[in-house]
Amino acid sequence: MSSSAMKKKVLLMGKSGSGKTSMRSIIFANYIARDTRRLGATSTFLMLGFFFKSNLICKHFSSPMLNVVDVEHSHVRFLGNLVLNLWDCGGQDTFMENYFTSQRDNIFRNVEVLIYVFDVESRELEKDMHYYQSCLEAILQNSPDAKVFCLVHKMDLVQEDQRDLIFKEREEDLKRLSRPLACTCFRTSIWDETLYKAWSSIVYQLIPNVQQLETNLRNFAQIIEADEVLLFERATFLVISHYQCKEQRDAHRFEKISNIIKQFKLSCSKLAASFQSMEVRNSNFAAFIDVFTSNTYVMVIMSDPSIPSAATLINIRNARKHFEKLERVDGPKHSLHMRMR
Repeated sequence: MSSSAMKKKVLLMGKSGSGKTSMRSIIFANYIARDTRRLGATSTFLMLGFFFKSNLICKHFSSPMLNVVDVEHSHVRFLGNLVLNLWDCGGQDTFMENYFTSQRDNIFRNVEVLIYVFDVESRELEKDMHYYQSCLEAILQNSPDAKVFCLVHKMDLVQEDQRDLIFKEREEDLKRLSRPLACTCFRTSIWDETLYKAWSSIVYQLIPNVQQLETNLRNFAQIIEADEVLLFERATFLVISHYQCKEQRDAHRFEKISNIIKQFKLSCSKLAASFQSMEVRNSNFAAFIDVFTSNTYVMVIMSDPSIPSAATLINIRNARKHFEKLERVDGPKHSLHMRMR
């Protein structure tokens, strides 16, 4: 790991069985939802091989047992210098108690983000809340500026007409319990786009130059007369920035696209092929997905039929060098100016 990398410590916590390992496998290790059924508690040695093949690099294990991990440390590189130092903390009762006593300073020091996962159908809600409150106390003592996110997970198990009500009640309880810390809550499931929405929002909070990135993405969209431009992190396909010139109907389109393209990339890899780019066109619009920088893909939506595909692809190519510079945290502060082809 380069010494110049900007590391952000992220704690992933929650009771055993809450779904932490499954969601991490989908976001960072290219699993599909149905394949997570064979995963056990954080985490079996089988899983280690999958993580080494992804952008997530397992660093070491601390294990009092043969095949169950206490805390699994891993590094996920985002956008050049930004590295997520992800601590996936096993949720067994013995482990949880150790986190708040003998390991307290080590676990909760220098935390940028706490992500706490709740199983919405847990039969031990009181214990879940007790552990969460203990986490908050440790965060306040050791990392008072940390951002806190709660994922109310496995929402697919809740009857559809009850989901809004149950999530709202749980969200109100968690926000009240979290004071004086601010808590952002998401409902999630591995079976739909909600998981990508939550993790995209979390990663967005960690990007150091995100405002500058969005300004330049807006300039790019306006210059090439695009309806919408999206920027995806290359390995996870999480949406990290976007700009839209025209109102779109589907509020969940980003997460759906992330899910679809990631599954397509996975299909390509199974055929020993690599995904590079895609163009989808109909009578209403054209969508271009292409490699943008060394760490991102870009998606450009065009509805003007007078602009040929070749012109859009040339404009994407011309903007690449500029956005590569933006990814360097300590890079120069400047805005995009390019001539449209």
